[in-house]
Amino acid sequence: QVQLVESGGGLVQAGGSLRLSCAASERTFSTYTMGWFRQAPGKEREFVARISWSGGNTVYADSVKGRFTISRDNAKNTVYLQMNSLKPEDTAVYYCAAGAGLGISKYNYDYWGQGTQVTVSS
Repeated sequence: QVQLVESGGGLVQAGGSLRLSCAASERTFSTYTMGWFRQAPGKEREFVARISWSGGNTVYADSVKGRFTISRDNAKNTVYLQMNSLKPEDTAVYYCAAGAGLGISKYNYDYWGQGTQVTVSS
């Protein structure tokens, strides 16, 4: 069982930056694909970005491409999401997730964190 704990959310003005972190409890963290998803009020949980176990393969949603960067440090069992040029429409609860494959569907991920709130004011 992989336990994931996100941190780094908060309130930021449009155009600002935040860095989210997700720490995993499991030593086998380095074998999992890690993803970031987000869910705004009244909306479905949507894919944001994912990174392969080695860090060599990343995929981003079109809405965040060029502004967000996903990375991981397997020695620290941690995955990051650097978010720049934030927009009000980025406001959501952000979740990290761990899965065995390379998919971008939420159904490809078996373990989820509790989420961290990101609010971008205009």
